[in-house]
Amino acid sequence: MVSGFAKLRNPLRIIGALLLTLVLTACQIGGGPVGLGTGPRVSGQTVEVAMLLPMSGGGGDAVLSRSLENAARLAAADVAGSATINITVYDTAGNASTAASRAQEAVSNGADVIVGPLRSDAAAAVGVAVANSNVAVLSFSNNTEIAGGNVLVLGYTFANTANRIVGYAARQGRSSIVLVHANNLAGEVARDAVRTAAARNGARIAATIPYEFSQVGVVNVVPQVTAAANAGANAVLLTSDSAGALPLFAQLLPENGLNTSAVQMMGLTRWDIPPATLEFSGLQGGWFTMPDTNAAANFNGRYAASYGGAPHALGGLGYDAIQAVAQTAGNGRLGASDFASAGQFNGAGGAFRFLNDGTNQRALSVAQIVNQQVSVIDPAPRRLGGAGF
Repeated sequence: MVSGFAKLRNPLRIIGALLLTLVLTACQIGGGPVGLGTGPRVSGQTVEVAMLLPMSGGGGDAVLSRSLENAARLAAADVAGSATINITVYDTAGNASTAASRAQEAVSNGADVIVGPLRSDAAAAVGVAVANSNVAVLSFSNNTEIAGGNVLVLGYTFANTANRIVGYAARQGRSSIVLVHANNLAGEVARDAVRTAAARNGARIAATIPYEFSQVGVVNVVPQVTAAANAGANAVLLTSDSAGALPLFAQLLPENGLNTSAVQMMGLTRWDIPPATLEFSGLQGGWFTMPDTNAAANFNGRYAASYGGAPHALGGLGYDAIQAVAQTAGNGRLGASDFASAGQFNGAGGAFRFLNDGTNQRALSVAQIVNQQVSVIDPAPRRLGGAGF
């Protein structure tokens, strides 16, 4: 048994690279806004878009904001033949109250739709601030707790990812799952998403193992995870990401008796960001989801050609927002319910659509780590079937 993280084999180079990755922490639960579903008529085919971004925010907010704006302008150029999209950026400074004030200012200036803000607390505040205007808010958050009324979420949600990975696993016979999650808000949201996905897809949660979000907390549950997996389960699903507990589980579980050749490792987050994650021996053969690789490669190439560098990992959400605005505007209205009824959009990461509850469904690929490389084993569908979930 490993007694502490000091005994990890040379983790500093890989973990150091992981911590350089900018992560959007969108699970800041706030009260849901209220609002009506149908928005104002759009004048002709010209749409005034107010884009709320933390341009002067701390950390990596400015870098991400610039990538989101660039991607939005790339989409506006793409749809120029069918709609004229005028984008005005409003700086929220990463503050929820400032975001609410800027949203009211934008509506007063004639905005037809609001794109952003970045995080869920700001998006919830904006939704309340402009509820009486019937202007839809396309938030970049992935926090489904704020969805509804006039607020939609564009981010990749746990519910969508869980349904894809658990559904695929069940079809492959990996339907007895040990679920491992942090004992915090984000972990509990992820846990609930996996449980719902399991019920929907005929899988069984053999054990649910929470852990305190700390180094000691991870070390303490490793024997429990191994024991549960060896007791008859055939899959382990880790909800943590590369900037959290994932690297530690990836090393400690095999070292403490988990046979990852017999038990399928699965993840609820991107295991290819940053690429150093692919080097962990405990993740070899593991499954995770990612956007449509063909669509993403096309977007990344066009972004680099236009702006001279790669977009932020979340930058494509800016492109998706404008694609959705352009298609919905063609129907003459831009209320939240109009986005949900507009059908499928083709975004930077493939097909997606809004659901009636303000959340989204995205077409995702299932990928496997093979020899420290990403191999797509079940490509993303080109079209989303049924009525969503």
